Amino acid sequence: MTEDQFEAGLRIRKEVLGEEYVDAALAKADDFNRDFQKMVTGYCWGGSWGRGVLSKQQRSILNLGMLAALNRPHEFKLHFLGALTNGVSLAEIREILIQISIYCGIPAGIEAFRIAREVFKEEGIDVSNMDSGGAE
Repeated sequence: MTEDQFEAGLRIRKEVLGEEYVDAALAKADDFNRDFQKMVTGYCWGGSWGRGVLSKQQRSILNLGMLAALNRPHEFKLHFLGALTNGVSLAEIREILIQISIYCGIPAGIEAFRIAREVFKEEGIDVSNMDSGGAE
């Protein structure tokens, strides 16, 4: 991994997950997992997300499906927030979660909707009038 790839990954990771989260993750790194954090930043964020072929929205949508299928609720929540940051609309989110329910199973969908409600509450996002065209 080159230094440029790491720096690109760091920039993208902060754009998607938030500077506060990324700075905290890197600050908590110790001798045991520091190389892992560098690898995640450089290869995952710089090497994959930095390729530029897919948009950040498309990558977020893909991650939600994969993380739900793999039953990774912590990472799902993190990337759910990233999807919102990347401009995936609430209507799109709802459709993604319905699609997850069909292809990954109802329990995966239930967990995805549970996490969504948790994030909406934490972030103060009102979804009470989505069907009337209010929340997009």
